[in-house]
Amino acid sequence: MTITPDIILVLGVLFFVILLFVFEWVRVDVVGIIVMVGLPILGLVTPQQAFSGLSSNAVVAIIAVIIMGAGLDKTGVMNRLSRVIIQLAGKRESSVSIMISGTVAMISGFMQNIGAAALFMPAASRIAMQTGIPVAHILLPMAYCAIIGGTLTLVGSSPLILLNDLLIVVGGNKYEPFGMFSMTPIGVILVITALLYFLILGKKILPASKRRDVRGPLSPLLDKTYHDIGNVYEMVIPEEGVEEKSLIDLQIRAKYACTVVASYNHITHKRNIAPLPEDLLCPGDSLAVVGKDIYIKKLSADLGWIYKDELKVFADELSPNNAGIMEGLVTPRSQLVGKTVGEFQFRHKYGVTPLALFVGHEMIVSDLSNQVVEEGNALLLHGKWSAFHLLKDRNDLVFTETIQGGVVREDKALWALGCLTVSLFMILVLNVTLSLSLFVGALGMVLGKVLTIDEAYQSVDWMTVFLLAGLIPLGIAFENTGAAGLIAETLMGILGVPSLTVLLFSLAVLTSFFTLFTSNVGATVLLVPLGMNIALACGYDPRVAAMTVALAASNTFVLPTHQVNALVMRPAGLKPIDYLRAGTGMTLLYLVVLVAGMRFLF
Repeated sequence: MTITPDIILVLGVLFFVILLFVFEWVRVDVVGIIVMVGLPILGLVTPQQAFSGLSSNAVVAIIAVIIMGAGLDKTGVMNRLSRVIIQLAGKRESSVSIMISGTVAMISGFMQNIGAAALFMPAASRIAMQTGIPVAHILLPMAYCAIIGGTLTLVGSSPLILLNDLLIVVGGNKYEPFGMFSMTPIGVILVITALLYFLILGKKILPASKRRDVRGPLSPLLDKTYHDIGNVYEMVIPEEGVEEKSLIDLQIRAKYACTVVASYNHITHKRNIAPLPEDLLCPGDSLAVVGKDIYIKKLSADLGWIYKDELKVFADELSPNNAGIMEGLVTPRSQLVGKTVGEFQFRHKYGVTPLALFVGHEMIVSDLSNQVVEEGNALLLHGKWSAFHLLKDRNDLVFTETIQGGVVREDKALWALGCLTVSLFMILVLNVTLSLSLFVGALGMVLGKVLTIDEAYQSVDWMTVFLLAGLIPLGIAFENTGAAGLIAETLMGILGVPSLTVLLFSLAVLTSFFTLFTSNVGATVLLVPLGMNIALACGYDPRVAAMTVALAASNTFVLPTHQVNALVMRPAGLKPIDYLRAGTGMTLLYLVVLVAGMRFLF
C-alpha cells in the first residue's frame, strides 16, 4: 500500500488533535466539533459520516445511561448505595477507591463498561463529597477499571463480542471459538494490576488535590460572616445517670450558644431532623449539635454527654450530599416580618432549624426564638436540601446561594430500579442493541415521573457528547483513507519473522495505538485477521494472536477518547494532561501483563 495525500492529511489531523489535547488551547468538546466540521471540508469523510457520531450507538447509549443514573440519584437509590459502600470501606481513600473500582470492574464484565461507570458515577460523586476525598481520585481509577473490566468475559466489551466472528478460516483450518470465560484469568490479573497501580502510585499519578474537611457545614462564602457558628458535632447521652428531658428544658442554645439540629432514638431507631423544642431526649439517644468547639466541650462536660470526633449516626443524613446551612434574606412581603423566629415554627413547618439571626452588624444566637424579624434581616438555617427547596417556593426568604440537591422522590425508587432492570434484561437476555435498551429505561423514568423531561435534558453532559461525536468520524477517516491499514502493514513488514513474544507485544502496541483514535471495534476488525495470518506464517497459534488483539483493544488510558474516560472528565474536573500522567504507566503495565499472561496461560 502506498502513501497517498489523503493518508498524509489524516495523519496531520491526528497530530493536530493530539496537540490540542496536550496544550488545551481550546476545550475538549470544541476539539470534537473542530474535527467534526473540518474532516468533511478536507474531503476525508462525507458530511453524513462527519455527523454520524451524534447518532452512534456509543453516544446515544451515553445519553441514555446518564439520564438513568440521574433518575436513580433523584430517587435516593445512589444515596443508599453510597451509604453501604462507606459502611464497608470507611472513609480511607484507598479502601473507597478499591471497593468502587473493583465493583465497577466486575459489573463491566457482564454489561457495557460505559453503563457500569455511568450508573456508579452519582454514587461515587456523593461518596467523594461525604468523605472529603477528591472526586478525581475516585472517578479516574473507577473509569480505568470499568474499561479493564470489559476483559473479564466474552460479553464484556465489543471487541470480545466480535472475536468469535473474526476467527476466520486461515490456512484451511477452522478454529474453535472462545468460551464465555476463556479470557477471565487474564482479565482478573489486569483488574488486580490496575487496583495495585492506583493503591501504590495513586498519590503520584492522580491530580494533586487536598482532602476537604467535610464536617464544616458552612460554605466558604458564609464562613466569612458566620465563622463563629462552628461545626456539626455528634453527642451521645449516657444510658445511666441522666434524666429524660425536653430540648426546651435543657436550654442548650441559651446556655451554650449551640443548637440541636437532629436526634436519634436508640430504642425506636427514629431519626429526627430539626427536632421540636418539646421533644424528649432519652438516655442512650444520639444528637447532632451545631456550635463552636469550646462550647461543645463545655456542654459535654456540664451535661455528661459523650462527645464524638466525627459524625457516625448522622453521617449520611447530615452529609454535604443531603444537608447543610443556608442564609436567607427576609423579603419585604415575607410573612416573617413582625413575627418572632419562634412564632414562625421553622422546625415544625419545614424541617429546618434556625441557627442565627443577623441584624445590621450583629449576629444573634442565644435568644433567637424571641427575636422579632424585620425586612432585610438575614436568617441562618440548617436542614436537608429537600426542605430548603420547599421553603424557597414560599418566597418568604431569598437565599444567598444556590440550594444544592433537590426534592428526592423516594416513592419512585422501585420504579427507577424497575426501569434499570428492564434495560439490563433487554441487553443481557434479549440481546437488544445497547442504545435502544438504555433509552427504553430512560424513557420509562420520564414517563414514570422519576424525572421531568427538563431534568433529563439538564442531566446530560453535552461536552462529553460532542467530544465523542467528533472523534468517531476521525476513526472513519483513518479507515477510509487506508491510513490504519498502511501503519499495520508497515509495522508487520518491519518485524519479519518475530518470536511469539515480540509478535504479541507488537500486536498489542498497534491495537492500543489504533484504539486511542479509532473505534476499538474498527481496530479489532482490522488487526485480528492480520495478526492471525502472521501468527500462522510464523508457526504460532492464530487464536492467541486474535485474543491478544481483542484484549489490547481495552488498553486506552492516555487520552480522554474512550467513552468512559470522556464520561468522567467533567465531573472529576480532569484535564487531558491528567490522563497522560496516570494513563502512561497504566498503558505500559497493561501491555506487559497482557503479553505475559498470553504467553504463560495460553
